[in-house]
Amino acid sequence: MLVCMRTTLNLPDALAEAVKERAAAEGRTFTSLVEEGLRAVLAISEAPEGPAPRLPVSGRPGGRMLVDLSDRDALWDALDADGIR
Repeated sequence: MLVCMRTTLNLPDALAEAVKERAAAEGRTFTSLVEEGLRAVLAISEAPEGPAPRLPVSGRPGGRMLVDLSDRDALWDALDADGIR
């Protein structure tokens, strides 16, 4: 059994017009387009967060090595070593 809830949304006029135009161009209803947008936003926010990607570590041949930005302590040490500019 499909249960629907009626509600009122306050949208800026320009946004509502854009949704109406898109829905008409795609042969859809205003409601179906808004529903799809809300589902897309909820899917993004519910996506499980994986581990943060590894940041590249590099340096200059024969020069001072750059800091691994994923190593917070090394970053602070490098910043403190440079002094105030």
